[in-house]
Amino acid sequence: MESRALASSPLHKIPISRKQRKPHTSLLSTNSKQFPISCSYKRSVDRELTRAVELGCNGSDKSSKFANILKKAAIGFAAAAAISINGCDSSVLAESLTIAFPASRATEVNTVQRTLVEAWGLIRETFIDPTFNHQDWDSKLEQTMVEMFPLKSADAAYGKISGMLASLGDPFTRIISPKEYQSFRIGSDGNLQGVGIFINTEPTSGHLVVLSCIEGSPADRAGIHEGDEIVEINGESVAGLNGEVAAQKLRGRVGTTVTVKLVSVSLSVKIPREVIRLSPLSSTIISHQLNDGHVAKTGYVRLSAFSQTAASEMENVITEMENQGVQSYILDLRNNPGGLVKAGLDVAQIWLDGDETLVNTVDRDGNMLPISLVESHALTHDPLVVLVNEGSASASEILAGALHDNGRAILVGHKTFGKGKIQSVTELNDGSALFITVAKYLSPALHEIDQVGIAPDIQCMPDALNAAEPFQSKDKTKASSLEMDSCIMVAEHELEVQQSKGSAS
Repeated sequence: MESRALASSPLHKIPISRKQRKPHTSLLSTNSKQFPISCSYKRSVDRELTRAVELGCNGSDKSSKFANILKKAAIGFAAAAAISINGCDSSVLAESLTIAFPASRATEVNTVQRTLVEAWGLIRETFIDPTFNHQDWDSKLEQTMVEMFPLKSADAAYGKISGMLASLGDPFTRIISPKEYQSFRIGSDGNLQGVGIFINTEPTSGHLVVLSCIEGSPADRAGIHEGDEIVEINGESVAGLNGEVAAQKLRGRVGTTVTVKLVSVSLSVKIPREVIRLSPLSSTIISHQLNDGHVAKTGYVRLSAFSQTAASEMENVITEMENQGVQSYILDLRNNPGGLVKAGLDVAQIWLDGDETLVNTVDRDGNMLPISLVESHALTHDPLVVLVNEGSASASEILAGALHDNGRAILVGHKTFGKGKIQSVTELNDGSALFITVAKYLSPALHEIDQVGIAPDIQCMPDALNAAEPFQSKDKTKASSLEMDSCIMVAEHELEVQQSKGSAS
């Protein structure tokens, strides 16, 4: 009966072509082997990363197989392929693929059906694993469309897309709703209304963990700390929720409150929502007297996330510190979970000269493409130590690897998280967004990072895990409290060694 109902439904056709794609942003482009990075570099480097669906050519086996699968379906699927070669690049064979499918009678589900086709096509072209976790990706579209057809709500339909993506076996490839995507963009772009914490779901345990608290934020004042595990939000369990969904529940209008239950305390904590300024950077100057009586100045810069403003804010801070006579630097990337990969690359050029390789990307076909500087000019050549720990991930690891492997910095701390995969982010036609793992990366010295991490040159004592919280002021009390951090003490010692040797890197 279900097959007949499907077969009698009107068919909607979606042509998937380059003109219809609406990529909003992606985290890194692997199209070119080099791109210029400078302090004033503002152009997007992600062009053409996420392209339209381009499958086979001239009736290739893959195209024919897909068409045959749809023609054989007893539920009224139909497909037509019009194949053409992209004249801009003969090495890229483009196909305009039209997919016809039985339209759901529920309007909101029909909209998600179109989103399903969009997501399926983008995955087919760009996902890092060309075997799609050893499954027939064409058949997966058919299966998901059948499961979606009888549904009545958009939420349930999105759940089917999420299920399709989950079959890829990659927790970083996912779809988020239009509302969640707006929250994601706020987190990358500017201010938000919330409680002031960074959270993430641990891939292994599934626990929702606080990565860090913004100093002075409502969550900070309520006594929430880095490492706390959240089990309930407003009385509802967070089991199974990803970080973005949980973050959306924590956000809300200024003046309202949200109740959070932590594993570490028996009672729930009620937290007011306020306007949170998402500056990713805090800094101060640490002054101390040397044995020869001179006063040495060390610039301490903590970067908590790689947002769109990270590089410009760091450029301003380093320029100001240079004017104040700072002679060495500590860049603190501890508990920095990453963010925009482009921001990480832009930060790297502040510290590096010439045409150094920043990172090597490996695509789905195993091709390695180095991403390199082009005639870059560092703002400073003063000695540099980078602090890392197991909370340093993704873009933090790209930056740490670039500075370390190019001989620019010494790494101090603990082994990093080990997230060596890169996701593109594409806004779909309904306002939702698709995150796709499109490449993995290796350090400039070709060291594997994914699930391995980066080991520091020097490990510091365990108590250094209690890293100083972000701050904005630059008073002596703050600087003195930093010097009680054992990792910073180790970093200062290494900087003194470098300066005594007359080393500039």
